Amino acid sequence: MSSKEKNEGSGGTLNELFEILSHEYRRRILLAVAQQNPQDEADITSEAVAEEHGDDGDALEHVKTGLHHVHLPKLADAGFIDWDRDSGTITRGPRFEEIEPLLKLMHDHQDELPEDWP
Repeated sequence: MSSKEKNEGSGGTLNELFEILSHEYRRRILLAVAQQNPQDEADITSEAVAEEHGDDGDALEHVKTGLHHVHLPKLADAGFIDWDRDSGTITRGPRFEEIEPLLKLMHDHQDELPEDWP
């Protein structure tokens, strides 16, 4: 059995994990859930906006739209989070353990990563 087959049989490929981590908002969501489980969607949205735009109301709506229509569904569909749309609660999904080592590695070496980390 090749290492590629082994990786696919035991979960996601490294390419899939890197693709999930390729967007800042998805990294923020996963890091937040890694630090505290469960998380409130409103807290994650507010933090993302404050980091980038201060108190800009238009930016808040833009971030919420992106989270609701792109990033949260993508993470939930992949199984890395469970997202209760009604309550706005985000918890670790059944595949969270697959991505957790990469999150820990990035967190432990954040001073060595580019400025736009997370």
